[in-house]
Amino acid sequence: MYRRHGNKLRWVFLGCDLAVTAGVWFVAYGLRYALWPSPLGIPDAPLVFRALPAVLLLAAVAYHLVGLYEIHRLRELPRELSVVCRAAGLLFVLVITVTFYRRDLYESRLALGLFLAIDVVGLTLARRAVWLLLKHLRRRGLNYGRAVIVGAGRTGRLVLQTIENNAWTGLEAVGFVDDRADTVSPPTHRPLLGPIDQLEQIVAEQDVDHVFIALPLSRYGELPRVYNCLSNVLAEVQLVPEVPNLAGMKLRMLEIDNVGFLSLRADPHAGWARWAKRTTDLVLGTAALVFLTPLLGLIAVAIKLSGPGPVFYRQTRAGLGGQPFSMLKFRTMRVDAEQATGPVWATRNDQRCTRLGRFLRRWSLDELPQLFNVLAGQMSLVGPRPERGVFVDKFRRQIPGYQQRHRVKSGMTGWAQVQGWRGNTSLRHRLSCDLYYIANWSLVLDLKILLLTVWCGLHHRNAY
Repeated sequence: MYRRHGNKLRWVFLGCDLAVTAGVWFVAYGLRYALWPSPLGIPDAPLVFRALPAVLLLAAVAYHLVGLYEIHRLRELPRELSVVCRAAGLLFVLVITVTFYRRDLYESRLALGLFLAIDVVGLTLARRAVWLLLKHLRRRGLNYGRAVIVGAGRTGRLVLQTIENNAWTGLEAVGFVDDRADTVSPPTHRPLLGPIDQLEQIVAEQDVDHVFIALPLSRYGELPRVYNCLSNVLAEVQLVPEVPNLAGMKLRMLEIDNVGFLSLRADPHAGWARWAKRTTDLVLGTAALVFLTPLLGLIAVAIKLSGPGPVFYRQTRAGLGGQPFSMLKFRTMRVDAEQATGPVWATRNDQRCTRLGRFLRRWSLDELPQLFNVLAGQMSLVGPRPERGVFVDKFRRQIPGYQQRHRVKSGMTGWAQVQGWRGNTSLRHRLSCDLYYIANWSLVLDLKILLLTVWCGLHHRNAY
């Protein structure tokens, strides 16, 4: 049986979103005149009510255009903050445009600004609540689907494990379909239901609505036969490609003129993402710099009084695209620290550090001047930590994929650092974390890393 739960859920989410939008419309109006009373008094309330149908119509259009209702079992809805922001922004523009031509509509600019901000928060919280309810119902067997996996080898077993580890999909894998019984190794708790030629019959008998094709690369020649067996089957079909675990690669599907392209590596900060990340860096970086100015001044005075030498230390590091830039730090070592040793990593209890320098390094306070690098656009608040050119050349030869760290701007903190891989620790683990960050970048992940840095990353046993 071919179930259309996705269509039902679209209506559920649309109804929820419009209800939230209506409520936010009135809340924004109330807050505007509660926080900033008008000398003319409160406008006629019926104006606000008369504007509501137009606002809801525009909301339905805006939310649909940005893809808020592209709902599928295999898409985890909570990862949609950026889509919600775009939806609320588009609605704001549409409402502004309509009120420009319709003078009878409510058009307080302060209220519209509040409406934009509160709408983002309201939609996010409401959709998260609906999503949590949906996951709860699916775990209890409601709104579920049944799936078979074509291919019982390593990739097929990985699909089975993924389905079982993510109950939020509401999927139950009933078994494997494969011509080769010997491929079910090691044995699994799901049966081999039959050969590929019986796939249509198996789908009907098992009441399946999802088919996952998980054949190894060596058997892709069998795909036409699999597709032929599915020609009369009303079930969703997903191809799970067996792609080697290549550094920093993430599969994405593109389509141009009905020609499909499987993207393995793309610029994570292309288009709006680059603008959003830069805006975040400027806003949060400026706020942090203003807030920390007294601390920065205190540290500068302490360094100056602790002995001869400059307060700041500039060091050439490799940034975006491997291009060099001067990274700024508070000086924590003697002026002649590398005169005898040349470029080397700092070690625990390094004798080159001053007493104050050890304290600054232990609490990562020596890194704070990099906020100026962030505001200058040379670094980001979050990203792979920049390394010196001499070490980059060495690590590129030793570790495959190391150069991929330079596909994005270097950061003051990163996923590797909040996972504990900082200082003189495993380069391979650090690289793995950096590549994970690049492949899975989002503004939400950036904010998570920043919060983790403040919460537990300032003082670390590997910071020296």
